[in-house]
Amino acid sequence: MYKHVVKRFIDILLSFIGIVVLLIPMLILILVIKISDPGPAFFKQKRVGQGKKFFKLIKFRSMKMNTPDIPTHLLENPEQYITSIGKFLRKTSLDELPQLFNIFVGHMSIIGPRPALWNQDDLVAERDKYGANDVKPGLTGWAQINGRDELEIPLKAKLDGEYVEKMGFLFDCKCFFGTITAVLKSDGVVEGGTGEMKKAEESQTEDEKETADA
Repeated sequence: MYKHVVKRFIDILLSFIGIVVLLIPMLILILVIKISDPGPAFFKQKRVGQGKKFFKLIKFRSMKMNTPDIPTHLLENPEQYITSIGKFLRKTSLDELPQLFNIFVGHMSIIGPRPALWNQDDLVAERDKYGANDVKPGLTGWAQINGRDELEIPLKAKLDGEYVEKMGFLFDCKCFFGTITAVLKSDGVVEGGTGEMKKAEESQTEDEKETADA
C-alpha cells in the first residue's frame, strides 16, 4: 500500500507545496542564472527512470553552455565549466529544485536512488543486481546521505539496493531529514569526483605505510 499508493500521494502533495512555496525564490534564481551566464536557466538531461525508461530531468543550469554532456567526474578540470553562480547552486543543492516538477508529474519520487545518466551503464548494471532500477528515482536517497559523490559506483548501487529493501514511511523520513542535515553541511559534494571516499582511504593507508617504512 505504501509503495504504490501512499508514497505517490506524499510525492504529489510535497512537490506541489514545494513548487508553490518556492516559486518566487526559483524565479529569482532564474533571473540570477541568466544574468550570470547568457542562455537558458534550465538544463534538461536524459536520465534513467523506473524500469530503465528514459525521462528528461530538469535542473537549474550551473554549467556553461559548451559543457560536454557527460558525467561531471569524466570532465577534465570540471571547475572550468561551472558558472559563477553555479558553484553556489551545486554546493547548496539549489540546482536540484526544478526536479519538484519531475516529481509532481510522476517521473521521480522525493526519496529514491538518484537517477543515473543515460550513459552510466556501469551504475545501471550494478543497480540491476539489487533491483534498484525497478523503483522510481528520487530527489534524494539513502546513498545521498551516506557519501554522495564520495562513493564508488558498486557501493552506491549497494546502498540503493538497501533502500529498496527497507523502503517504507519511516525509512523515507530518515532519508528526508538526513538529507537536510547533509545539505546544510554540504556533505559528500566533490566536484568531478566519484569514489573519493575510497581514494582518501587508500591515500591514508599509503601514508601510514610510508611512515612505518621510514
